[in-house]
Amino acid sequence: MSLTIRVNGQAHHIRSDPDTPLAYVLRDELGMKGTKLGCGLEQCGACAVLVDGEAVPSCVATVAAFAQREITTIEGIGATPSGRRVQDAFVAESAAQCGYCTAGLVVAATALLGVDPNPGRATILDALTRHLCRCGSHPRVVRAVQRAAGS
Repeated sequence: MSLTIRVNGQAHHIRSDPDTPLAYVLRDELGMKGTKLGCGLEQCGACAVLVDGEAVPSCVATVAAFAQREITTIEGIGATPSGRRVQDAFVAESAAQCGYCTAGLVVAATALLGVDPNPGRATILDALTRHLCRCGSHPRVVRAVQRAAGS
């Protein structure tokens, strides 16, 4: 079965089985290692990518489910309207410690600012609730999202 997916604005013809989870295709076939594999159960947020502007986990859903969608990974997020602001704010606030969860958090923050350009603290916390960080950098992450929003 031939399958084409759009990632970061480019069409990619996939050789993997259509039942392969998207995260594995991104990492193993397309070489986009920024999307991390954490829990493998859609519970930690490390594998989040933007799909049509919405942050979604990519570790369980099959690549075939994304065939007609626009996927943006952490490698392409800086080209999105709010993605560059989010990345710059994460750097300015030192919002990453070990960095494993950072890609998912940046994706979630970018998705949030795409629908709510000026979220309050409660909205930010709610948007990030699915993302686990063992290092404890959440206060800096929240400040980074607030900075990216200009609040």
